[in-house]
Amino acid sequence: MASGLAEAIRIYEEEKGISHELALKTIEDTMLAAYKKKFGTVDGVEVKFSDDENEVYLQVKKRIVDDVIDDAVEIDIDEAKEKFGMVDCEIGDELLIDIDPQTFRRMDVQSAHQRINQRSKAIKDDKIYSEFIDKVGEMIVGYCQREHNGNIFVDLGKTEGILPKRYQSPREVYHANDRIKAYVYEVKKDENGLSIVLSRTHTEFVKKLFELEVPEIADKTIEIFKIVREPGYRVKMSVYTHRDDIDPVGACVGLRGARIQAVVREMEGEKIDVLKYDTDPTVYIKNALSPAEVQQVYILDEAKRQALAVVSDSQLSLAIGKQGLNVRLANRLVDWNIDVKTESQFQEMDIFETKKAVSDLFGESGEQTEEITKLSELPDIPERIVNLLAEHNIVEIETFISMSESKLLEIPGFTKADFELVKSIIEENVEIMDDDIEPIEEEADAAEELDEEKEYYECPECGKPITEDMDHCPNCGVELSFEEEEDEEEAGEESDDSEDK
Repeated sequence: MASGLAEAIRIYEEEKGISHELALKTIEDTMLAAYKKKFGTVDGVEVKFSDDENEVYLQVKKRIVDDVIDDAVEIDIDEAKEKFGMVDCEIGDELLIDIDPQTFRRMDVQSAHQRINQRSKAIKDDKIYSEFIDKVGEMIVGYCQREHNGNIFVDLGKTEGILPKRYQSPREVYHANDRIKAYVYEVKKDENGLSIVLSRTHTEFVKKLFELEVPEIADKTIEIFKIVREPGYRVKMSVYTHRDDIDPVGACVGLRGARIQAVVREMEGEKIDVLKYDTDPTVYIKNALSPAEVQQVYILDEAKRQALAVVSDSQLSLAIGKQGLNVRLANRLVDWNIDVKTESQFQEMDIFETKKAVSDLFGESGEQTEEITKLSELPDIPERIVNLLAEHNIVEIETFISMSESKLLEIPGFTKADFELVKSIIEENVEIMDDDIEPIEEEADAAEELDEEKEYYECPECGKPITEDMDHCPNCGVELSFEEEEDEEEAGEESDDSEDK
């Protein structure tokens, strides 16, 4: 073959980005493909290069026969003697014959050329695949090349990536040669070739942007707990750190918001809420509803992860967000079902729903819970206190309520702290009707201790004992005023005396 082949091989290697050995193997396969197209087989065919690689030879090994049946692998003995000068050859010997590539038909050469192009593309795809498969999960920069059916094709230098329409932010518009920073979401190779899928909507894209802008996140001083996103509208990201001297939220925001603004610009103005992660769900929920200010968070059902957030009337729309976006993202961030109420709504709910929610904590939802009558049935009451009271025949809740604090504190081992604890548990879990409570012993004792020498009256407001020297009722505080009433008989006698006079 003509000289200058070595230079052609070198140019081919540079264009295709392949190794020298692979380039030689490609040429060899091309010639074998052309030979097979013409003769139907490559048995006994060899391709050899000269020492300087400026020439290539195609040789075929044929067996000398008396009568040729297959000229691809056989040669007539007379032809071998006359044409190739094999005077001493015999039938059965093998002869290595040079094949001139010029003898190949044009169709054979074109077919071989297609085969080599396919192989070259496969080789190139393999090399690019091995290079980009390690870049999955990383950030990459390219340039908008063209748009087709909403998909953006991005020039990545050695190859082309695709930014599908579903992975594009609705805020973004691309033009030819626009610089595009994207997240390598997937690299796959199939019968259709190699495809590198990019994304600008995944939460990992946001994480990579913050890693570029915030060194503390890149070196793991600050860690991202979770990111949720509604592409084009809002991002919520919770962060934390194990170091007390670092404010994780402040570090992400940066001086005068410089760091977070750089991320916002890259995301075409998409809003970003950076908040602090907390192991306490009430605190975490309160943080997750930012930028709204939450007054209080109540856990309604821990098993079902249901919570109630109370905000002022002015903060309600901010907490819920446009079309419920803010609270919806907060739900996903904390993995709780959050219901947002105003103070007035909470007060109304407290009458009808909160008692039910509390009772559901101690019974199956939807089923009627049995009425609590005994102290031992109260939740979270220490067994020590239950046993101590039972020793003094105080088993029923009603019995405990009817006794005065002073009487209960006379029980050995029962302290004021125990009394306050039991009282608070009863108030939280038992609805007490005033009509059901008998007069407590303390009032009875007080009645017995009234001074018999004084004259007592009933308070017109509450009915408690009062005396003439009192300005106010000691029980209800109503103002008192006493007036003397003349006896009718004495009044009549006085009138008769005046007539006699």
